[in-house]
Amino acid sequence: MKRISHGQSRGNSARRKRKVRARHARARRRGCRPKPVFGAGAVHYEIGARTSAMSFGGIGAVRRLVSKLELAREIDRHLELLKRHLPYHESDHVLNIAYNLLCGGARLEDLNGPRHDAAYMDALGAELIPSPTAAGDFTRRFSESDVIELIECVNAVRPRLWRGRGRDLPGPVAYVDVDGTLAPTLGRKKAGMDMSHKKVWGYHPLVVSLANTGEVLYLVNRPGNAVSHRGAAAWIDKALALVSPHVPGVCVRGDTDFSLTVNFDRWSERANFIFGYDAQPAIIERAEALEEEDWKPLKRKPRHTSRTGKARSKREDVKGRIVRERGYLNKRLNHEDVAEFDYRPAKCRKTYRMVVVRKNISKMKGELTLVDEIRYFFYITTQRDLSAAEVVRLANARCDQENVIEQLKNGVNALRVPVHDLVSNWAYMVMAALAWNLKSFFAMMMHLKADRRKYVAMEFRRFVREMILVPCQVIRRARRTALRIIGWRPTTDRLFSAWRTIERTAFQTGFG
Repeated sequence: MKRISHGQSRGNSARRKRKVRARHARARRRGCRPKPVFGAGAVHYEIGARTSAMSFGGIGAVRRLVSKLELAREIDRHLELLKRHLPYHESDHVLNIAYNLLCGGARLEDLNGPRHDAAYMDALGAELIPSPTAAGDFTRRFSESDVIELIECVNAVRPRLWRGRGRDLPGPVAYVDVDGTLAPTLGRKKAGMDMSHKKVWGYHPLVVSLANTGEVLYLVNRPGNAVSHRGAAAWIDKALALVSPHVPGVCVRGDTDFSLTVNFDRWSERANFIFGYDAQPAIIERAEALEEEDWKPLKRKPRHTSRTGKARSKREDVKGRIVRERGYLNKRLNHEDVAEFDYRPAKCRKTYRMVVVRKNISKMKGELTLVDEIRYFFYITTQRDLSAAEVVRLANARCDQENVIEQLKNGVNALRVPVHDLVSNWAYMVMAALAWNLKSFFAMMMHLKADRRKYVAMEFRRFVREMILVPCQVIRRARRTALRIIGWRPTTDRLFSAWRTIERTAFQTGFG
C-alpha cells in the first residue's frame, strides 16, 4: 500500500476542511427546509474483509510521546513486581490502565473491549494487552514503597518536558497547590477505609499538583478519617525538590489546614508560600486594632468579560427573587476591605506577612435586613513584592485545584477505588492519574502557545473526544504502523501539530 507523505497529509486535511465549509455554505443558502435535516432511510451494516480500523486514532501520538520520553523504560528499570514476564512487563500493566482511560474507559472491566480489538493493539504495537483480572492482580502486588517508586518514575520524565516544549508553561513562578479530598465507596470490605468527618466511608487522598500545567505531582492515599494535612509536609518537600531546579521561583499554596507553622521557616528558605490561616481570637483582635486608614477597598476582577468589549444586558436573578419572596435567610456581601500586619507564629523564628480581608455581610429575610456581620479571613505569606490585594487573588486562585480534583474524580475516574485495600487502590490512583498527566504532556507538544494553555485547562472527557476518539485505519508495515485518519474535524489539525512536534523533538533522556 502506498505511503502518504506529510505534504499529502496536509493537502488532504485542507481539502477536507474546504469540503466541510462548502457544505455549511450550501446549507445556509438553501434557507427553510420542508423536511428535517436528519434522514430516516434504511441503514445497512457490514464488516470489511481486509480493512483494519478503530476509533482511537489519537492514541498513536500519545504512545509515541511516551516512547520518546522513555517512560516505559524508566518504570521497568525501577519497579520490580513480577518475577517472570509472561508476557507482560511492569510498564505494560501501568500503561494499559492509563491508555484505557485515555480511550474513554472508566473502570478495569472496560479493558475487555480493547483487549479484543486487533486494530487497537496494532496501533500500540502490542501482541496482547492485560485482561481486567490481570490488571487487578497487578495492583495487589504493590507495597507502599513500590507505589512511591512508581510516582517517582513518572516524575523523572517531567523535567524532559519542562526543559523542552513545555518550558514556557511553568513561567517565572511555579505554583504548587496542595489539598485533600474524599474518595467515597459503598463497599464494606475495602481494607484501610474509614469514616470521614462528613460521615462518609472511604479514603482521603492528598493531591499535590502544579497549577501552571495542571499536572498531578503526588497523589497519596490515606484512610478516610485522616485529617487533610496528615503527612502533607513531607510531600510538599518532595514537590519543592522536584520543581525548584527547573523554574526561577516556586510558591506553595494551601488552605488553613496546611498552615503547618513548624515548617514555615524551612519552606521560606526554598520557596514562597501563601496559606490560609485560622481566624483565632488573638489574630482577630490584631485585625480589629488596626486603624481605619489601614484598610483599603478590595476590588475583585469581573467574573466575565465580553470579547466584543460591549456590556451585555443582565438577566433576572431568579434565585434571588425566589429567596426574597419566600422570606428565606439570605446573606449578601456589601463590601470587602483588605489590610496587613506582620505576624510571627509561636513555632517560627521568622516574622511573616499577614494579609486580612474584612467582609461586611448583611443577613436578610425578604427585603428586611436583620443584622450586619463582620467576618475576617487571613492569609499568611512570604510574598513581600505583591500588594495585599494581589496576595488575596493568588490565594483564591488556588481554588482552581478543585477543578483538577474534580477531573480526577469524574473525568479520569482515578478515585473510583476498584480494588480491595488502601495500597492497591493507591496504586490504581497513581496509574489512572497518569492518564491525566499524559493529557498535560500532550498539551505541551502543541505548536501554538495559546493551544498549549487551552488543552492544559481542557476537561479530560473533551480532550478524549477531540484528540483521541479519531476514526482511523490501522496499516501495519514492515518497520512501522501507520494510522490513516478517515474523517476530518477542526481539531484534527491540532492532533497533527502535536504529533509532528513529538516526532521532531529530541528529549534529553539521561540514559547512556
